[in-house]
Amino acid sequence: MRRILLPALVAVAALLAVNTVITDNETKSAKADVGRILNLPGGDLQVLESGSRSKPTIVLLHGIAGSMHWWTPAERYMAQNFHVVSIDLLGHGGSEKPDSGYSMPDQARQVSRALEQLGVKRAIVAGHSLGGVVATALVEQDPTRVDGVVIVDSPPSKDAGELPFLARLGFVPVLGEAIRRVVPDGVVKDNLAKAFAPGFGVPDQFVKDFRKMTYTSYDQSHQKSDDFNQQRSVADRLAQARKPLLVIFGPEDDLVDPKTASQYSKVPGASVTLVPNTGHSPMFERPAQTAALIQDFARRNSR
Repeated sequence: MRRILLPALVAVAALLAVNTVITDNETKSAKADVGRILNLPGGDLQVLESGSRSKPTIVLLHGIAGSMHWWTPAERYMAQNFHVVSIDLLGHGGSEKPDSGYSMPDQARQVSRALEQLGVKRAIVAGHSLGGVVATALVEQDPTRVDGVVIVDSPPSKDAGELPFLARLGFVPVLGEAIRRVVPDGVVKDNLAKAFAPGFGVPDQFVKDFRKMTYTSYDQSHQKSDDFNQQRSVADRLAQARKPLLVIFGPEDDLVDPKTASQYSKVPGASVTLVPNTGHSPMFERPAQTAALIQDFARRNSR
């Protein structure tokens, strides 16, 4: 039995090692699906502009393993009254997936470069989950460009949330890389369901968004976001930035504890709102209500 088991274990270890080398070096070029590609130092990004350029601008940033598609229902409401810029973060959606550049300051720098190329001098920046962390880094780096920040279910501190079990396994070296290559779409969809209130259907597009990522972009986006919050909490950073802040949470969020939304109250003048019957993604679950909150905030704070 040992004679059979040892070669089998060696073979599995060798396959996992090969898989690690392949996935660690995998990169992907930018490829637009709904927007256009901006060629930028540090990595090309997909952007989509909607609404009139004569109106104040709202910038929309999505969460980890997502894309601008997560904002689409709410974006359609906002584009009736604002100039809306949706951006696929580096490593996500139609944007480039390089082998590095996923720290929150790096992501914020790419967003700033994209807005500069688009001629957007001032904006309200709304970020969902990871996107809210990037928005926080952006206001630290480029405060004159940000009139106000909207946080949608982003963790205010390092202990505010927890990913589903399979997602956590996905970040285990070697094992996570192997799992990612073989996990069925149905299992991916079941895990994505944690981003919504119970019973909410997960669109097939969101599984495609997950599949578009490389392992490096997936793993590093998560790790660098955690690092940023551990170095100093998002809530503390926003308190120091002293920008107008709207915080939107789903009371049925299963990924970030809704009770921790109160941590944002330390930001002077912050407004914290719960959207009933929603989980981690109110902008998709209740787009009209979420868009109305953001538009009201933008009307009061856009310059």
